Amino acid sequence: MRTLLLSLLLAAPALAAPAAWTPDTIPWEKPNADGTRFALLEGVRNMPGTAFTYAFFIPAGAWDGPHTHSATARVVVARGTLRLGYGNVLDKARVQAFPTGSVLIVPAGARHFDGASEDTIIIGTAVGPWTTDYADQAKSSAGTPKR
Repeated sequence: MRTLLLSLLLAAPALAAPAAWTPDTIPWEKPNADGTRFALLEGVRNMPGTAFTYAFFIPAGAWDGPHTHSATARVVVARGTLRLGYGNVLDKARVQAFPTGSVLIVPAGARHFDGASEDTIIIGTAVGPWTTDYADQAKSSAGTPKR
């Protein structure tokens, strides 16, 4: 475990200068059709073995269908309440609510779905390469992964 932690720390690129964001200063990319937004805060998400940090905005009422990620995500809810469930079918009755300040670990390959009933921002870290695979490609933004 100590060796793994050390290798992850050494694989992370060094920032040239200190960096900080608040939920109000995140440099969002163009919104997706459903109003969700992504921001790469630091790192490179597709470089093998390299850590990166991202932010994701989920507007009130938006839901993301069942999907998996290629790497484990460590997530903090920075604003709002993340609603998260696990399984192959988006079942809002099976979600758990995670309010601001919650910390979650979503393992690589764990099929999950999420959404929000209020505007919500999550901040995550993972190690690349990062991909998102949807259970039903036809039901999620014409098959284009949003995160």
